[in-house]
Amino acid sequence: MAAREVSSQNELGRMLFEAQIISEEQFKRVLELQKKSGERLDRILLQQRLVSPQQLAFFTGLQLGIPFLNLKKEGVKADAVKLIPESTARKYGAIPVDTTDGSVIMAMEDPRDIEAIEDLAAVTMKRIEPVICTSQDIQETIDLNYRIGGEIEEQLSQIPTRYRGSISTREARVSAETIAQAPVVRAIDLLIKQAVRDRASDVHIEPQEDKLRVRYRIDGILTEVMALPLSVHPPLLSRVKIMAGLNIAERRRPQDGQITFDMGDREVDIRVATSNTIYGEMAVMRILDKSFAFLPLPEIGFLPEVLERYDRMVKTPFGMILISGPTGSGKTTTQYATVNQLDNVGRKIITIEDPVEYHFANINQMQVNPMAGVTFATGLRACMRLDPDVILVGEIRDAETAQIGTQAALTGHLVLSSVHANDTVSTIVRMIDLGLEPFLIASALVGVVAQRMVRRSCPYCSQSAEIAPDEREAYEKELNEKRSEFNVGAGCNFCAGTGYLGRTGIFEVLLVTEAIRRMIVRSAGSDEMRAQAVKEGMKSLWHDGMLKVKAGITTPKEVLRNVFSIS
Repeated sequence: MAAREVSSQNELGRMLFEAQIISEEQFKRVLELQKKSGERLDRILLQQRLVSPQQLAFFTGLQLGIPFLNLKKEGVKADAVKLIPESTARKYGAIPVDTTDGSVIMAMEDPRDIEAIEDLAAVTMKRIEPVICTSQDIQETIDLNYRIGGEIEEQLSQIPTRYRGSISTREARVSAETIAQAPVVRAIDLLIKQAVRDRASDVHIEPQEDKLRVRYRIDGILTEVMALPLSVHPPLLSRVKIMAGLNIAERRRPQDGQITFDMGDREVDIRVATSNTIYGEMAVMRILDKSFAFLPLPEIGFLPEVLERYDRMVKTPFGMILISGPTGSGKTTTQYATVNQLDNVGRKIITIEDPVEYHFANINQMQVNPMAGVTFATGLRACMRLDPDVILVGEIRDAETAQIGTQAALTGHLVLSSVHANDTVSTIVRMIDLGLEPFLIASALVGVVAQRMVRRSCPYCSQSAEIAPDEREAYEKELNEKRSEFNVGAGCNFCAGTGYLGRTGIFEVLLVTEAIRRMIVRSAGSDEMRAQAVKEGMKSLWHDGMLKVKAGITTPKEVLRNVFSIS
């Protein structure tokens, strides 16, 4: 490192010390690390987590006399973004923010990079006025502002007309070769990349009467992202089938497959399902982002008091724990987060899943395969002979699986499974409906969790605002607290104008105590059982949701939308 640069870095360290961001001892330590490694001091400060990226960018800008810009609060102008292509923006970690007469304000990770500034000036044919931003903010802003809709349409327009027809069995081999041509390949790659950037969980490709509709499911809500001409449907869908290893000539029967997609910095697993409709085959690509599979329990939405109750359940050496909720309520995420916190070295953990969505180290995972005679029931029966300590059963769907799971829980195993039910008490009723004797349920069951997923208020545009009278009334009724304003997202670039960004769980945790066991044995009514559980400290889904409203995490509207009550 040049002497001038070392001096500049030391000056940055002194500024942070004088501003009391770092202590004298920390300053000396990073200087020693810098001498040993030869690495830049700012990078060491970030690696040691002594400063935040925002603090480092602000003080670096102060040192250089370059303004700091918070891109999360300040938007970028669409006309400015068009001045440089996406590849250039990513290469230099820069994005145009605005233009003035003869110059462009350029947000940059490193405004000291003279070569980058010269290249950007050549591309834009304008003078560059740099402002400093964090690397993460720039990357997120690039993802948000360089959309691929137009590029996809451009790629699809290059497909020769003769390949835009339906694919018969006789033409399958020829079509497989033509579908591998660059425009179709590029279009599907762009479609998946944009979905991952937008945090979509699913991509829906749906033929309609007059168009091919493409929708993303983001934070649980489907949003139409583009409408394409029907003529591109056959090659587009065939490309998806080829990637997933499906039969492109079979259009009548549903098919399932898997794709491993390279995003450059990581691989993303995609589960593909196709089925025929009156307008042709539709496909759904489920994007399995592994970062969500490894979240700890506090990060998926458990409040401290509720988490403490759930931890008591999980720490029991044997018994059955059931997680309930409708499809898409996050049951699998909670199961994975629970299994991840268990000791997988001193205990043998076996999972039976349909399908196995994520792979875990030191855990034995089994795939349900009805064609080979492997169902949840037969797989569970086989597990019993493999000396497990913990068994995760993806879902209890029938009486046989419920019966074997209960037997496993009674014979010294910890069994974790899910059931489709509305709340904790109705889960117990559901198990009785499946044919289990109440005394067996009472003996085996440790506890039940009911959950939903609600959207989080966007942290970048949330502000106090009045809400609809029915939403305010629901909040006041549940928490017995008068309130006129709530934390609501106004809509910004980062949340695509929705006011919401990301999701969190709301939970209802019922511990099966002696009093609850006696009620199960004598088949007590749901209302009586629920009243006892609440008396013993259970917070309802409504209550947990409204507590998150109080904390500014979500809105009453989201709780009302997800926790349905007919009363």
